[in-house]
Amino acid sequence: MEIKEFFNDHKSAAVAFSGGVDSAVLLMLAKKHAEKVKAYFVKSQFQPAFELEDAKEIAALLDVELEVIFLDALSDELVAGNPPDRCYHCKKHIFDAICGKAKKGGFSFVLDGTNASDDAADRPGMKALFELGVLSPLRECNLTKEKIRRIAAEAKLPVADKPSYACLATRIPSGERLTAEKLSITERAEDEMRRLGFRNFRVRSRNGGAKLELGAAEFERLFEKRREILERLSEYYDGVTLDLKERRDE
Repeated sequence: MEIKEFFNDHKSAAVAFSGGVDSAVLLMLAKKHAEKVKAYFVKSQFQPAFELEDAKEIAALLDVELEVIFLDALSDELVAGNPPDRCYHCKKHIFDAICGKAKKGGFSFVLDGTNASDDAADRPGMKALFELGVLSPLRECNLTKEKIRRIAAEAKLPVADKPSYACLATRIPSGERLTAEKLSITERAEDEMRRLGFRNFRVRSRNGGAKLELGAAEFERLFEKRREILERLSEYYDGVTLDLKERRDE
């Protein structure tokens, strides 16, 4: 199915918008082909401030109305307890909120940016989307991550080369209880890494310390900035270790 055909059948679309390249391209295509479209961004303790700013920038660029939904993700014990299937419970919490707002706004469908490269077996949150009737047109229309980035680059979207991003909760080991303080520390530590020029990375919490994961292009910068990294992250962690494997998109 071509994306235009999809929107011929789904003319009224609410887009779950994260500020990443997938949902940005989806929003752009919805704006082009749907008759009515609105973006919804859920801000909880799991989303860093820069993601919301990116979402606002893209929505304004595409001239699409953006509604921000504030959600206390930690109020759900099945999320705060951080079990192995936390992502499922979290997605259900988030998309329940989006579906409720979309229905009140008169939208017939809720769409998300899952693409054809995403492995359902590795993404328990996709089960929640299916249960709630959320549609994934990029996946249905066989748009892979590579194709999506190419579309974004051709459209000169500022997030065309933005690295994939997973929520802050993924930095805390499964089974370790999530708290607002732990998530805030993670956000501040990753903000420090961005200020040092890093783009494709993770700062993971491990037994009071931090484990850095870096994309292949980031290693050279690491050794240039080693002392500054230690100095800045020591404010939040007992020590800093490095995973020598290059990180892959989540």
